[in-house]
Amino acid sequence: MIDPHAPAPPGAPPPWRAPARLPVRPATGRFLVLACVFVCAACGLVYELELVALASYLMGDSVTQASVVLSVMVFAMGIGSLAAKRLRRFAAAGFAALETSLALIGGCSAMALYAVFAWTGDWGGMWADGPRLLLVAFSLAIGLLIGAEVPLLMELIQRIRRQDAGGAVADLFAADYVGALVGGLAFPFLLLPLLGQLTSSLLTGAVNVVAGGALVLGLFRRDLTRRARRVLVAATLGTLLLLAAAAVLVDDFERAARQAVYGADVRVAVRSPVQEIVLTGGTRGRPLGLYLDGRLRVGADERRYHQALVRPALAGPHARVLILGGGDGLAAREVLAQPGVRRVDLVEPDPEVVRLARTDPGLTRLNAHAYDDPRVHVSVDGAFHRLRATPPGRYDVVVADLPDPGLTESTKLYSEEFYGLVRRALAPHGRLVVHAGPVAGRPRAFWTVEATVRAAGLHTAPYVVGSPRTDSAAGADRSAGGSGAPRDRGFVLASAERAPALRLPAGGSHPHALTQAELTAAARAAERLRMTGLRASTLVHPRY
Repeated sequence: MIDPHAPAPPGAPPPWRAPARLPVRPATGRFLVLACVFVCAACGLVYELELVALASYLMGDSVTQASVVLSVMVFAMGIGSLAAKRLRRFAAAGFAALETSLALIGGCSAMALYAVFAWTGDWGGMWADGPRLLLVAFSLAIGLLIGAEVPLLMELIQRIRRQDAGGAVADLFAADYVGALVGGLAFPFLLLPLLGQLTSSLLTGAVNVVAGGALVLGLFRRDLTRRARRVLVAATLGTLLLLAAAAVLVDDFERAARQAVYGADVRVAVRSPVQEIVLTGGTRGRPLGLYLDGRLRVGADERRYHQALVRPALAGPHARVLILGGGDGLAAREVLAQPGVRRVDLVEPDPEVVRLARTDPGLTRLNAHAYDDPRVHVSVDGAFHRLRATPPGRYDVVVADLPDPGLTESTKLYSEEFYGLVRRALAPHGRLVVHAGPVAGRPRAFWTVEATVRAAGLHTAPYVVGSPRTDSAAGADRSAGGSGAPRDRGFVLASAERAPALRLPAGGSHPHALTQAELTAAARAAERLRMTGLRASTLVHPRY
């Protein structure tokens, strides 16, 4: 290795800034350095997107998670650039060490975060701070290492052929930004759908360490002592073996982690283009559980939930019904159980949920084979897009069986603009019913939904139905045992003509049916919890 402390002749650059002794022509050397910049930039952006995606999946609220990860990383990159000034004397060895560390930390970050989530329970409760601190720690460490890359690469490229600082920065940043573009596009369109989050991060780490090791050992090996070259070869091979071993074991790890999260009764686990879908139970008398991106959508209280969602909306004309969401077919089951229904249009954005609802034995048994009914017509589409294309006054009833408004990707489906489209699709006598999440756990979100529905020109009748265990509006956001099932369910019934009366329709076949007395009590429970003065949520100003 070049001795950085050796004295330089008067007027000459220090030894560590002397022209590099390259095995190739300078032009080829510059090209190889810029190619390495390109690869490292692509890998760095993939690490960032991996953390954002995994944090959003595990913790929800993608805007917050993206803001935390990216702001911490950008801050850390600045600190890393300053710290790298001290490594310029050892640019080649320092860069190799950075890339080895970055490959290990970035490549294993997704697996480490998922392991903490799986084996310490939910991100709430006593573990709330630990996993979030781990996310920040990974963001900080990866940002520091990415930030330190640029000064060292600048030093290496200048040692190949000196040029003005502006030209060198332009070349370096051009390769860096193009690499970031490729990494940013490869993650959602190639890595994530083909390999999944864990394997794609491990592969990215392998590419990262190979690029860094190849550049230093192939182009700047004369800057290293024989011992340093051996250490670098051992570190590169050791990192590759570790990442390869993790990749071989990733399927077993995912199965074990999934069982830690969902229990040992997982029957189906698939990754659709939209979300991860997990089915538990549903056979041999065991209750069926449906999880979408880790959140319980169908649990032991599903019949009570779907009756409370659907039946009050059908206490009036209901020949034409639109169900937004509800791809599991359970809301359709309740609609079809009521006499007088002529057509049910169901809009579900995920075709995989529809496929499972048609074919999975446990789910088809639960939804009473609703998809086999000729009155049911399914569209694989987004709710917003479908409503825009719906002629005015088409439906007697619209059932919004949608994800929680607190999820960033669902916020637009609880906006004033969205409810305006629903109002246009309703017949003059039509009714809308919205599942607005738990009330006791998140009262502001529930009453913001109610205020938003009113802002769209609809009259509302809110009600809160407790779980079979508590049968009250009081309760926490999650049931005991961490199943994720709320202890209360909040709904908003709305109509354009007048405030709708909360009553149940006559007739129909409804096992363990919700009673009128319970529905009346649900309306009173909502009034006791009412919040006033809340503003409507819009597309440009979401308030959830």
